[in-house]
Formats: sequence, C-alpha cells, structure tokens
Amino acid sequence: MEPVAYFEQIASKYDTWYTTPIGSYVDAVEKEQVFSLMKGQKGVILDLGCGTGNYTLALNRLGIKVIGLDKSMEMLKIAIQKMSVPFVLGDASILPFKNQSLDSILSITLFEFLTYPEKTLSEIYRVLRPKGEIILGTMNTFSAWFLFKRLKSIFKETAYRYARFYTVNQLKILFKQAGFINLTTRGVIYFPAFIPCFLIPLVEKLDRKWATSPLRHLAAFVLIRGEKP
Repeated sequence: MEPVAYFEQIASKYDTWYTTPIGSYVDAVEKEQVFSLMKGQKGVILDLGCGTGNYTLALNRLGIKVIGLDKSMEMLKIAIQKMSVPFVLGDASILPFKNQSLDSILSITLFEFLTYPEKTLSEIYRVLRPKGEIILGTMNTFSAWFLFKRLKSIFKETAYRYARFYTVNQLKILFKQAGFINLTTRGVIYFPAFIPCFLIPLVEKLDRKWATSPLRHLAAFVLIRGEKP
C-alpha cells in the first residue's frame, strides 16, 4: 500500500493520538523545539505535508501567514474544518509555487514517506526566497522509538511500516547537497512511547536539557534548520 493510501484510511482518527497523555507530551515538546528554531521571519510559511493541520493551526494561532499542502485529500478535509487558511492538494516533489515565492517552509514527519527526498529538497530550494529557511522534523534511525515502531509495524499495520527514518548526519548531507547553509540540529524524545505517565514531567525536563547536546543523535525526533543563500 502506498503511504498516501494508508493516511487516507486513518485520516478520521489521526488526531486521536494527540489527546493521549503521551501524544500530548510529544506534541508539546516537539513544537517547543520547532518554534525555537524559527528566526522570526515575516512573510508566508508553507506547512509541507500538513496532514490534518496540527502545525498549520499552531502557526495560524501565532498570527503567521501559512499555507498547508498535503497529498491526502482526506487529511486536508479535516484540516479545512479547523481553520480558514489556504490549503493545497499537491505533491511535495512538484510544488505548485513560483520560484522564490515563499519565505519559510516547515515540514514535520513528511520525509519518512518520500521516495525521492532529494527531489523534494530541490523543490524547496527553488520556491524559497534568498535567506528563506527550511525546518524539517523527522524520526531518527538511532532511537529506541525507531526499534519499537518498526517491530510493532511487523505485527500491526501502522504508518511506520512505510517509513524511512534518517540520522542527523544523513539529514545534514541531504541539506548540504541541496545547497542549504547555516545548518542547525536539535533532538527530543528519548524514551519509549510506553513510559508511565507519572514520569512525563521528568522526561520533559530531560528533553529540554538534551535537545542541543550530543545526545540529540539518539533522539526519536530530530530537527534540522537550513537557509537558502
């Protein structure tokens, strides 16, 4: 099954995870690091692979001009119900935008499901204005979560059955090859998804402490920010 077909099937229940204690914790910690990487650029941000609009909504609430793009119509239908911002049904490898037309691009947990990530990065480079930024978040190969999610997907169909995870160094190589400069990386989520809820406050503190440390190479969720010269 193609990844987009899988997401079409689960769109109606996709957001349920965010209402769980673990899902809420993960979402909050990831967003904290994502927004801390933003340099306060004004203009239009593209939420690439926006899904049901989790980050699109967060950006919109911050008063940022945002466009959401996704390949799944069913996911977009849910996003459209949440807010009145432009949404586009499209392919990340063939972006329907003019050259140098966007100020920033945010892409969270999309690259795991791309067949040709290099082509998408080339497109991102094309549509960004000079000094524009790309912030990409993805799951990390070198993490306990990776092993757990992979094992689980063997016995039960999950999105991770179709995912390709990356290391921090692999992301750096991809970004440099695409032409991006001034790279910054972060990492959060260091413990398996089945940790007891009473430990969440503790692990949140560790996430903040370790986000920029060498331990980020072992985090479940890694971020990379780059700029177009």
